[in-house]
Amino acid sequence: MAKIRPRERAAIIQSLRAGVTPRVGLEHIQVGRVNEVKAMIEELDRVCQGGSTFKVVVGDFGAGKSFFLQLIRYLALEKGLVVVNADLAPDRRLQASGGQARSLYQELMRNMATRAHPEGNAMIPVVEKFITTQIGVAQEQGLAVETVIKSKLKSLSELVDGYDFAEVIAKYYQGYEQGRDELKDAAIRYLRGEYATKTEARTDLGVRSIVSDSSIYDHLKLLARFVCQAGYKGLLVNLDEMVNLYKLPSPRSRSANYEQILRILNDCLQGSAENIGFMLGGTTDFLCDTRKGLYSYEALRSRLAENTFAQVANVVDYHGPVLKLENLSPEELYVLLANIRNVFANGDPSKYLVPDEALTAFLRHCSQNIGEAYFRTPRNTIKAFVDLLSVLEQNPEIKWQSLIANVHVENESDPSLVTTGSSDPAPSDDDDLVTFKL
Repeated sequence: MAKIRPRERAAIIQSLRAGVTPRVGLEHIQVGRVNEVKAMIEELDRVCQGGSTFKVVVGDFGAGKSFFLQLIRYLALEKGLVVVNADLAPDRRLQASGGQARSLYQELMRNMATRAHPEGNAMIPVVEKFITTQIGVAQEQGLAVETVIKSKLKSLSELVDGYDFAEVIAKYYQGYEQGRDELKDAAIRYLRGEYATKTEARTDLGVRSIVSDSSIYDHLKLLARFVCQAGYKGLLVNLDEMVNLYKLPSPRSRSANYEQILRILNDCLQGSAENIGFMLGGTTDFLCDTRKGLYSYEALRSRLAENTFAQVANVVDYHGPVLKLENLSPEELYVLLANIRNVFANGDPSKYLVPDEALTAFLRHCSQNIGEAYFRTPRNTIKAFVDLLSVLEQNPEIKWQSLIANVHVENESDPSLVTTGSSDPAPSDDDDLVTFKL
């Protein structure tokens, strides 16, 4: 059994206790989703070969959407793609007029990752990889480096703002060659979308355009082409918490954002976009609600509708634009808990905190108390199990049987399951219905 590094162990445990997806070590806890992952590997291969992909990943709160997005992120990095990811929020949207879209772009750029820099902040390494590659080409061909760079970036001028993008890369090389850190910093500020006014960008870099609320998709396409010229296979854009668009109070704002999604979808499905993929994570309501969700926008509803033949045959079409995450089976959840137990033990079976029968007893207790919800939305089951192991790790004299027998379940939607005397506040709309207390 593979040894787990202390850093990975700590990151996995801390993330699971907080109810969020670990950024490292996913391979140690991944279970199930075999068909979904297989389909996404094919989609990533298409991006690597110059195509594009668009997926809306939907599921209930706590069903594993964020984990799945992070898993695909990990696979994309292994395939040589550059990945940018961000969570949407009230101040981060796809389309806006008050800086919210540019804020989303900035967050994406901060989280830019490559295989060599999986933690993010990979913009500078990507740019410098491109430049060092062109320096090598210039030396081989006996040409000036600037000439080679401009020739390489000539194709960018076909895209919106492509000329200015190429000019900024050339400015970065000037700063790189002349030791002018202020010029390099200005170029990176531009690439990260941090210039608020065109005047400031023109003063620092001599360009006439900047990343604005209306141009973030155009700049993502520019970035996809640039990273390919830098030696990567393409760009994957992961956008999670899309439910924040569903929650927008203004119908006009929702419609504007859905129009942007439609534009991206059309480009990807029609082959207009190259070497780029989009994954959007959201709840079922975000997709299916005909009043406020994507289905409220007729053009999106027709494109994202389920495959009727798959419905008739009672099978799943994994190659459509929508990927609905199936529930984990009790058997898969058992394997997941076993993997978490293994993480606590650093991959050493002799250090397991609980035996196999404890896993069975824990799942039986969950099933008897909350029924099928314990594997339909497994987040809280996992959090409770991590809490259990944490207590046992710190207090080895405590018997696991006594802890499992005293797990209390709270369910705001069913008063019969609420533990009396609880003073916990009611969950928000984003919380799972069921929470555990040890």
